Amino acid sequence: MNPLRVVTSSAVVLDRVDVDTDQIIPKQFLKRIERSGFGEFLFFDWMKDDEFELRQPGASDARILIAGRNFGCGSSREHAAWALEDFGFRIVVAPSFGDIFHTNAIKTGLAPIVVTPAQLAELQAAVAVQNELTVDLERLTIAHPGGLAIAFPFDPYAQETLVQGLDDVARTMLRDEEITRFERTHAARFDTRTLV
Repeated sequence: MNPLRVVTSSAVVLDRVDVDTDQIIPKQFLKRIERSGFGEFLFFDWMKDDEFELRQPGASDARILIAGRNFGCGSSREHAAWALEDFGFRIVVAPSFGDIFHTNAIKTGLAPIVVTPAQLAELQAAVAVQNELTVDLERLTIAHPGGLAIAFPFDPYAQETLVQGLDDVARTMLRDEEITRFERTHAARFDTRTLV
């Protein structure tokens, strides 16, 4: 997983509440087992509408999605986070997220940032004037060139995961020496080479 420290980008404002994972990536695209290639199916049904926010000029270059409350609710498909990341998003800002989506996003390398409804309104107003934000995951801030600066809370474990680019295997490998020391001092309870 690539480290995610600072992202400066335009943003897409998706001013909708309760966007569920089936809207993010419909079920008919869940047959693949690899994590790549889902971006082309992101918001598949909504993309048919020429007026849809992600169909507007410049949207394909945006790395930040500003969404409404309860983003990523619904079923527990990790493909939703994969599709957003594959499309190019690195940050999703919303007042709240579906719990499972929130976890899947972090494991994918996508930062789900929670802001208050008032802060969300400020961000939407700011990008309507000048569409650029800088999200700093090390300092836990969102900044706009017009002077708006918002601090946001973020779980320290999730922050370390994203800033250091640690997936579950990489995090385990950080303890390689400790694991090796343990294995040297503790005999195996049984010999797995002889099991049938």
